[in-house]
Amino acid sequence: MSEMFITPIQPMKIGDGITSAGQSGTQAGVSAFKGIFENAVNNVKTTEDDLVNKQFLLATGQIEDAHSVMIAASEAQIAVDMLVSLRNKALDAYNEIMRISL
Repeated sequence: MSEMFITPIQPMKIGDGITSAGQSGTQAGVSAFKGIFENAVNNVKTTEDDLVNKQFLLATGQIEDAHSVMIAASEAQIAVDMLVSLRNKALDAYNEIMRISL
């Protein structure tokens, strides 16, 4: 019997969207903000694609370990939850900025 290993969840790389210090503060902030959300969306797409693939393999009898489908489903749900949390925090920050009177 071959050994089965659970592959670890890859951490989201928050710093991927951060640009060099030579850019203006606004441009660097927008790039960092955009990069974080793009990374989160790509993470959701990747985990959803993996889940769909594993569900197909399970349905066609090509997969032996049904637990990997449940793990993929959990990973996909966590990725969606993280994206929703990022969106909610961004909206909260935007609303807070809009409440500031000049």
